Formats: sequence, C-alpha cells, structure tokens
Amino acid sequence: MISCLRAAGVEVEEEHVAVWDDLRDGWSAGPGRALRLAAAEARLFTRRPRGFDAFVVGYPGHLDLPAARRAARGRPVVFNPLVSLADTLVGDRGRFAPGSLAARALERVDRSAFRSADLVVADTAAHARFLGQLTGRDDLAVCFVGAEDRLFTPGWEPSTPFTALFVGKLIPLQGVETILAAARAAPDIAFRVVGSGQLDGLLGDRPPNVDHVPWVEYERLPGEIRGAGCALGIFGTTAKAQRVIPNKAFQAIACGAPLITADTPAASELLVDGESALLVPPGDGGALATAIRSLAEDAELARRIAAGGRAAYERSSSEAVLGRRWRSLIEGVL
Repeated sequence: MISCLRAAGVEVEEEHVAVWDDLRDGWSAGPGRALRLAAAEARLFTRRPRGFDAFVVGYPGHLDLPAARRAARGRPVVFNPLVSLADTLVGDRGRFAPGSLAARALERVDRSAFRSADLVVADTAAHARFLGQLTGRDDLAVCFVGAEDRLFTPGWEPSTPFTALFVGKLIPLQGVETILAAARAAPDIAFRVVGSGQLDGLLGDRPPNVDHVPWVEYERLPGEIRGAGCALGIFGTTAKAQRVIPNKAFQAIACGAPLITADTPAASELLVDGESALLVPPGDGGALATAIRSLAEDAELARRIAAGGRAAYERSSSEAVLGRRWRSLIEGVL
C-alpha cells in the first residue's frame, strides 16, 4: 500500500513502533509480546506528527485506532484492516470458542476500530459485505491487495520435473488437507509445500511426492514461484476462504506463473476459470489433482493460463492500478 501510494505521487511518512516485525514468529502470543504491544501503543499515543492531510492505519492496526485519532487531530483516518480479528481467531483458526469472553472482546475491538475510522477499505467486495455486517458499517470501500512490483516480476520458466508449489502459513484457510489429498491422487507429480503453522501435524503423514520446507526468505519467493510448474492458492472450506484472495495468488500471477485456486466469490472478482487461472471446488482434492495434471501434461494450456493471469494482474492489481485507486479513496475523504 505504501509503495502504491508513493508511486502515485503521494508523500508517505511512517509512524511505526516494531512489535510484529519478526516475520517468522509474527503474531505469536504470550506475556512478552503483550508487553511489547502495550509499550508500542503507549509510544504511538504520544506522537504528534505534523504537515499531513490524512492518517492511514494499515494491517494489523485494530488496536492503533485510538492513537491514530489522537495523532490525526481532526484529519481523516483511513483504516486498511485486511481482516476481522474475531473472524480470523474465532471463525477461521478456531483459537477461541464462539461466544467466549475472548471472542466477545475481539468483536468489540473490531467494531470500535471500524467505527472510529472515517474510511475503511476491504480487500475484496465479498469481504467488504461481511465486514460491514460484522461491524455495522455499510460504506466500506474495496481495493485489492496486489503484490510488490519490485519483487514479483514476470519471468516464469518452470524447471523439471513439473512441481506444484504452495507457499503460506499452514492454517485452515489454506486447505492443506486438500493439497495433500491431491498429492495422493497424483503420486507421479511433485509437490512443494513452503510454510509452517497451526496445521504442521498434517505434514507428518505426507506422501513421498510432497517436499516440505518450513521457511523461505521473502526475497527468495519470486524465484520459487517462477521455477514452479504451477502455483497453488487456497482451497479451504471455511467461510473466510470464500471472501478473500490471498497474497500468494497476486504474487503468482504477477510473476506470470499459472495459478490454481478455489472457485470462490472473491476469486471471481479477479480471475476467470480457464483464462487467468484454473478454479476448482474448495476442499476437492480430486479436482485439484486433475487441474494440476492438466497443466503438467499440456504446456500450451499452462502458457495460456500464465499469460492470462499476468494480464489480469496488470489490468486490476498492479501497483500502478492500486496506487491510483488508493489515492482516489484518500482524496475522497479529504
């Protein structure tokens, strides 16, 4: 978002205190992290930046809105939350039970953050509808997530053997079970799973054609994507999986790699099945295996899907496109 705004001619100054910057363990819980968060919020609350037109709070800024409103001193506050905390930690990841004290507290944090911003921007139209219902706002704007143009550039050159690549945190949203089912249904095709997380245990019983790498440095991800036969998106059956387009989908099509992901309302906002991606039913390992095999056995189809995906990226989610969108949204509240 910052890169997009700067490319669109907007001067951006960052007011930041590090809490979640250690990417491998980001968003981990515990007393130490809670103390760091409280100290960071206290420091932000004392800051008084000057000479700006609007104050933008990005992900994961739900707790930052009080400090932002104080710092804005009456100027517009724009919130780009990416997620609902309650939906993520209760509905999707199952960390807390619905109706529990923690769940109710997270719902209150969501509502307070969303209602205190002058403009809230969601990542898809499907997500905007849900977040609006959840927080009582019906005026959410929409802007895709996109990918960093400095890293995720065209250059897809698949290596041999053909490999289906998945990158991401191992959480219910991703549909790891579906990917493993596809690998069992296509034992002659190589799969590479990059990531770790809540569902690490599922990989303990992975078939022999699945290579698991817990972590790859972010700067190396474009090379991973460009060398893969195809990139895999998300295949989970949770409600949240229907509403979001993950970073990995934008990164894959930005690199010009053929993408396979679940056929969801959110995905259809960006992609067309058989043109810019292959879309399969969520949770269907057999359908995913069939789609992967079709790309592995038909190089022309793979090239056509790859080119269509890159065209969709340039048309609707490049930094140039998103920069203009972000600038217009912020100017709209000034």
